Parts: sequence; structure tokens; C-alpha cells
Amino acid sequence: MLSEPVPHLVCQLAVPTIISMLVTSFYNMADTFFVGKINTQATAAVGVVFSVMALIQACGFFFGHGSGNYISRTLGAGEFEDAGRMAACGFFCAFILGTVLGVLGLIFLEPLAMFLGSTDTILPYTEQYLGIILLGMPFMMSSLVLNNLLRFQGSASYAMVGIVSGAVLNIALDPLLIFVFNLGIAGAALATTISQIVSFILLLVMSRKGGNIQVKFSNFKPSGYYLLEITKGGFPSLCRQGLGSVAQICMNRAAGAYGGLYGVDYGDAAIAAMSVVNRVTMFANSALIGFGQGFQPVCGMNYGAKKYQRVKEGFVFCVKYATIFLLVVAVLGIAFAEPIVTVFRRNDPNVIQVGTLTLRLQCLAFPLNAFVVMANMMMQAIGKAVRASVTAAARQGLFFLPFIWILPRFFGLLGVQMCQACSDVCTFLLVIPLCISVLREMKEGDEDLSEERCGNGD
Repeated sequence: MLSEPVPHLVCQLAVPTIISMLVTSFYNMADTFFVGKINTQATAAVGVVFSVMALIQACGFFFGHGSGNYISRTLGAGEFEDAGRMAACGFFCAFILGTVLGVLGLIFLEPLAMFLGSTDTILPYTEQYLGIILLGMPFMMSSLVLNNLLRFQGSASYAMVGIVSGAVLNIALDPLLIFVFNLGIAGAALATTISQIVSFILLLVMSRKGGNIQVKFSNFKPSGYYLLEITKGGFPSLCRQGLGSVAQICMNRAAGAYGGLYGVDYGDAAIAAMSVVNRVTMFANSALIGFGQGFQPVCGMNYGAKKYQRVKEGFVFCVKYATIFLLVVAVLGIAFAEPIVTVFRRNDPNVIQVGTLTLRLQCLAFPLNAFVVMANMMMQAIGKAVRASVTAAARQGLFFLPFIWILPRFFGLLGVQMCQACSDVCTFLLVIPLCISVLREMKEGDEDLSEERCGNGD
């Protein structure tokens, strides 16, 4: 981690994480695809519940990235017992929180479904899907912690086995439970929950292999110090994913309201279209995040070892190739937007119409995410919590939330469709000076280390 060529090392660690992220995203798309065979309301319900899935990811990444970033730095400094205590703290806190939130969600299921953006026609499908998802919440949340603990120790291939196995099982169970056993949308939710529990078990087994830090209850001694370190390292992820959940709720409510001006069915179609577009863009974005996750352990360990030049080298490498990748994705998305949306909801022309324009608008600014995501990953991994949090909050929070409130008032449903692209441009402009300041600090750190070595006669 501290001596191999950085590009080779990043790619070696990124391949398993990219595969894990793509497969996870793919089985989310599979849910949307198979549910789309039921009707438009079922498709919309999956989109409504997506905000809860984003919340689960937000909390899982908060504890996983918070503890994982700390662990990567302590391992780089050779402090193994400290790393073990942090691993237990992150894992068990996530499991407890997932249990509490799952129970509360089941108690207030109907008002929660309405708050998330369900219309009266979508509500029955949302309740069926959401109720089963909430049962698996503690396993989903803590499996994300295990995934990140493995990844930050350089064992991304172990993490990949656990994630991919659960994803493959989900894809196999979806058509079986939905159509063969005639469970409908409840079958899709059950497939997701079962696969997430299986993934949780496999990740727990994988964490005990090799030289990885084992998660032990005897090490679970939560303290203000560890919780503060988790907050510092995980808050950017909580901002990014948590605000993504809030943004999804606002998007659903706005799409339903402004689409509903053309009729109830059109409102449901608008929500369904947003669900489809979100799953498609998430699939492309997951590869970007996987690439960045391959960079994070390299970044954290080398920063902990004060090898700042290697950190900068990895950052430039990741931004360059991630931008090229997203440019290709954006061109393909614009060119083939209509057939892509049609795959998910062939029998509803309103969904296709709304989804096609939405996808094309989002693709216009999509390449800018390469710089934004990699800057956020770097700042988070090296402990620049404030700047990382601002970067993470910008896309789905600082800019998106005002835009989703303002733009539809002037442009109607078109304002909802163009909101994400406008937010992406503004986020890019904000992140540039924040990233430059971090790179400048590392340059000054390199100069100080060089002077120190010269003073010691090295």
C-alpha cells in the first residue's frame, strides 16, 4: 500500500469495488425492471421506497466510512488494537440503529409512505414493498459497514464476494417470487431482504479470513472519542447519501404534484419515470464510486504515512480516467435515452416521454461528477471533515433542495427534470477551490518534510 506504483495499486483495489457497486446497482435496477412488468404504480412505489434505501445506505456508509477511514490511518501507523476497537464500534452501532429505525418505520408505516411521496393510488404498493424492506434494515445497514471495513483494509476482493453473492441471489429470486409465486411487489421486496441477509452472513464470514481485523463484541466499547472519529470520517457520507434520500423525497413529491396537473395517471407516470432515471444514473455513478473507493484506502494509508505525493498522484489519476468514462456514458445516455427508459416501462408512453427528457438533461452535466466525487473521496479519507462534508452536501442538498423548490414554480414539470443538472454544475464550481486548498496543504507538507530530512542530514 505504501510502495507499489499508485495507478496499479488503485486499479487493483478498484476492480473488486467497481464490480461490487455495479452488481449492487444492477440488482436494484432488476427490481425496477421486474416490478415494471406489474404496472406504473408498482414502478413508482419502488421509486418512492428508494429514498429509504438511500437512508439505509447513508447510515451504513456513515459508520462504515467513519470507522474505515480511521482504521486505514491507524493501520498505516501500526496501531492494530485501536483499529479492532473501532471496527466493533462501527459495526454494532450500525446494527442497533438499523433495528431501532426499522421498528419505528413499521409502527408508522402508512404516514411514512405518504411522507415519502406516495399518492393514494401508489400507497398500497408502497406499503407492501416498504414493510418488508424495513424488516431487513439492521442487516442491510451493518453489511455496508462490514463491506467498508474489508475494503479499507485492502481486502476488497473479500468484500466483493459477499456483495456479489447477495446480488446474484436477488436477481434470481425476483422473477421467482414476483411471477412464479405470484407475490407481486411484495416478492421484489422479499427477494431484496433475503439477499441482503445472505450477503450480511457472507461478509461476516469473510471478515474472519486472512489478516483482517475481526469484529468482536468484546471490543465494543463505544466512547465519545470513537463516536467523534466516526462522525468526522463518516459525516460526508451521511451528507451525500442522507441528502440523497431527502432529495429523492422532494423529487417524488414535486414530480407527483406537477405531473398531476396533467392528470392523476400522469403524476404517477412522472414519479415512475424519475424512479427509472435514478436507477439508470445510479448504475453509471456506482462505477465511479467504486473507482473512488479503490483510491480511498491508498489515499488514507499514504496520508497517514505522510507520503503526500502518492496521494496527489492517485487523485490526478482517478480524476483523469473517471472523467473520460463519464463522458462516454453521457454521450451514450443522450443518444439512447428513449430505448433505455422503454426497457423498464414499455407500456406507458407517459413514463417514456418524461423519463427520456429527464435522462438527457442529467447526462449533460454528468461528467462533472468525476472531479466532485474524487475530491470528496480524497478529503474524506485524509480526515478533512468540514470540506468533505460541504462537498458531499452540495449536490443533493445545498443546491438541489433550493432548485427543486424554485425551478418547478417557473418551469413546471420541466423544472423538476432539469433540477439535477443545474445542481451538478453549481457543485462542480464550489468544489474546485475546496480541492485546491487541500492539494496546496499537502504540497506545503511535502516541503516541510523535505526541510526536516535536510535538517537531519538525510
